[in-house]
Amino acid sequence: MLSVEEHLKGLNSEQKIAALHKDGPLLIIAGAGAGKTKTITHRIVNLIKNGVAPEKILAVTFTNKAAKEMRERIITEIEKNAKGQERVPFVSTFHSLGVYIIKENARLLGLTKYFTILDEGDATGFIKDILKELGVDPKQYDPKKIKSVISREKGKFTHLTDFTEREGNGSNPFSKIVAQVWNLYEKQKMKENSLDFDDLLLKATKLLKDNVEIRKMYQEKWEYVHIDEYQDTNEVQYLMSKMLAEKNKNICVVGDADQNIYSWRGANLKNILNFEKDYPNAKIILLEENYRSTQNILEAANVVIKKNKYRPDKNLFTKNETGEKIGLYEALNEVDEADFVATKILEIRDGSSPDSFFAGSLSPRVRGALPLGSSACETPLKEKSGELPSDPDKIEPVLLSEICILYRANFQSRALEEAMLRYNIPYQVLGVKFFERKEIKDTLAYLRAALNRDSLSDIKRIINFPARGIGKVTLVKIFANEIESLPPKVRIKINSFYETLEEIKEKIHSTKTSDVIKFVVKKSGIEAELSSGTEEDIERLENIKELATLALKYDNLDAGRGIEKLLEDASLASDQDSLIVNEEKLKEKKEINAVKLMTVHASKGLEFKYVFITGLEDGLFPHQRRSEDVNIDTEEERRLFYVAVTRARSKLFLSFADYRTIFGSRQINAPSEFISDIPADLLEKEGEKGGIKTIYI
Repeated sequence: MLSVEEHLKGLNSEQKIAALHKDGPLLIIAGAGAGKTKTITHRIVNLIKNGVAPEKILAVTFTNKAAKEMRERIITEIEKNAKGQERVPFVSTFHSLGVYIIKENARLLGLTKYFTILDEGDATGFIKDILKELGVDPKQYDPKKIKSVISREKGKFTHLTDFTEREGNGSNPFSKIVAQVWNLYEKQKMKENSLDFDDLLLKATKLLKDNVEIRKMYQEKWEYVHIDEYQDTNEVQYLMSKMLAEKNKNICVVGDADQNIYSWRGANLKNILNFEKDYPNAKIILLEENYRSTQNILEAANVVIKKNKYRPDKNLFTKNETGEKIGLYEALNEVDEADFVATKILEIRDGSSPDSFFAGSLSPRVRGALPLGSSACETPLKEKSGELPSDPDKIEPVLLSEICILYRANFQSRALEEAMLRYNIPYQVLGVKFFERKEIKDTLAYLRAALNRDSLSDIKRIINFPARGIGKVTLVKIFANEIESLPPKVRIKINSFYETLEEIKEKIHSTKTSDVIKFVVKKSGIEAELSSGTEEDIERLENIKELATLALKYDNLDAGRGIEKLLEDASLASDQDSLIVNEEKLKEKKEINAVKLMTVHASKGLEFKYVFITGLEDGLFPHQRRSEDVNIDTEEERRLFYVAVTRARSKLFLSFADYRTIFGSRQINAPSEFISDIPADLLEKEGEKGGIKTIYI
């Protein structure tokens, strides 16, 4: 076992103080790239070295990717510093923690252990059906908007009865509709033994609040509580954290007010700003040394964020090199901007000037939401007549996966994707989830329906896929328990379907996870259906096979528990978790070498060697939003830009367009105020030679 000095050798002075702190509340304000995960990891390992049982430690973060990274780091450090220790702390996301607490107390909530977790699409589908039942036109009252209101209220720890009393009898017709829909929505979920994402937090927290014995049990179970990204907690997450730490007060929260960018989904900046009021004896530690970015990138980030008022003062610094200046490109329009990004990526990848190439003759490649092959990366670009490429020995190749294009709004990706296709650059759009593909949802629906026969939405989804000749009228009679009134041939088909579910259930409890997936695909008829179909069907079958490959990591769990965990992880997958699926590919040495495209919100927690921030125009970024409190909106947009800037390690590019077509209307734009905030000596103009701007066609 390493000594304390050796164990903390890689930490700076502030990180060491945080790692050595043991009892009492601790607030770690960690700037972007300041090594917060490393600090939390060493703190947890140090607690174990000082006699705290690993199972007494809880660490909670927001994404599965972050939880996975933290868990792996902790296990690695435990193996190095506490040999022979097989037990590990409980590391999870907030939603996974909610699932854990609910499953342990399912009966108290009127649920079974195998309750279904509805994704956003399923939940919105419920609401759409309810609107139709009420005779309300879903086009007049958008189901997504209603779901958003319900979600926001649940995030505030508002219950249906509270909302109904407050809004149900008011004069606002929309609020009345929401109250009616919410009531029927809750009843339908109970009928189907299902919960939505917000329930996972709301019901777990309400259980802790209302039941003293259960609250004490979890307070004793986890004596040391760690909360990552504390600035992103909403009211429910705040209450859950506070109640779990109420008895021992050993709560360590890590966060950065400058990275609070989720107020639109309930994140409350006051939670981190008021930590000292909640815990008067709290120790405060500031992590300001950045290990990610160059000095120029950090200086730009610091200058921009200092304009915000609602923040504790801090100033990121680094011992990294000064680095290149920040590239700035003024585009004619969104097509010109996208062409600049594409040609610059080629320049970065090939280590030579884009003027040496033209890409007009390259065949476009159709993008898939999942990994693209590497063949396109190796396609040589034709040289212009009379020009030779740079010396190959001097070219330092750059992986396309080290390059990221960020944008403020999803619609911006269209022009960028078209440019990637024109220039034959492999790319991935983060936000297209593996688990949201139809074929994957169909396969998982068989598993959920086998475990939870009350999940009518899953049964409705798969009872006629593959086709069994069971129509809507038949389905209505099935759900109304009128099967006996159906013709004998139809009853045989229905019985065969339920027998299939029963066989799947038996396999779930007797076979390893990956083999269950293979069994489902064969037994259900999905394999036969897709293998004899179109090329698109064949691709869908390949994706299901990928699901079986992904399921291998659950094979070490007991039969039954593996599928249960797979379903849980699939339901709770976030946008960033599409990267986790890709990481599984890496284990098979199928490297995903593609440029990443994503919104700035989706980039939180990620980092890349090269980053392009596009669409820096007034009204787009910062985005125009209606709000009673303009100051807070403006500050959040500034925080969002700060997050975007600090994703870059080596080189940052900024771009804006003089004209942009939005919703069919061509608009003249002024450059974003964020550009003028950055000192001129940190910027260099791109795409201009001898005063003439070059537009690549």
